[in-house]
Amino acid sequence: MSTSIFILGQSGSGKSTSLRNLHPRRVLLIQSIRKPLPFRSADWKYITAEEPNGSILVSDNPQEIIHHIRSTRRPIVIIDDFQYVMANEFMRRSTERGFDKFTEIGFNAWSIITEANNAHPQKRVYILSHTEEDQHGKTKIKTIGKMLDEKITLEGMVTICLQTAVINDQNLFVTKNNGNTTVKSPMDMFTLDHIDNDLNLVDQAICEFYGLPMPQAQNTQQQQAAQNS
Repeated sequence: MSTSIFILGQSGSGKSTSLRNLHPRRVLLIQSIRKPLPFRSADWKYITAEEPNGSILVSDNPQEIIHHIRSTRRPIVIIDDFQYVMANEFMRRSTERGFDKFTEIGFNAWSIITEANNAHPQKRVYILSHTEEDQHGKTKIKTIGKMLDEKITLEGMVTICLQTAVINDQNLFVTKNNGNTTVKSPMDMFTLDHIDNDLNLVDQAICEFYGLPMPQAQNTQQQQAAQNS
């Protein structure tokens, strides 16, 4: 059983930026919408025929995403942005009448997270997505409507759910629930309520907590600094 982690937050709050210290050769980044990374990313290359060892592929097709989660040998898979897997399908099917499409979209979202939970035991799947407030003012993952929410509580399918926050111009992850969010993490995994929005540090904490092989000691930026010193 693998480890699935939700990283939730508003646009521009640091979700994609949190990838900056991960080593791209250890990551498969699945972008539901192709877009530049928000940090210096020369080492992050798209997978092409000329660049088969790249780190990024673009797909919002649930079956393709499930295939890549299952087949990649890289220990870290990142889906960014997950809500567009649902939203893109909804928009493509917007002319369809009836409610069957909502059930199918919900099933596809459930299937991706189920596969993320059932991948190789040493694999970590980070699911980045936007947030919204429900009718009670609670912040939750953004979906495509009440019909899906009534059938599935997506955050209930994972053990770790972090949320971005910007405090004093600093991008952070929230690790503890304040009663108005779906944030959660195992007891003693994180000692602080707020940590740096660094997925490399989060990944190290998860590996240490669950006894998984630890990531390489140096990340890409650290290696470049060492080479320049």
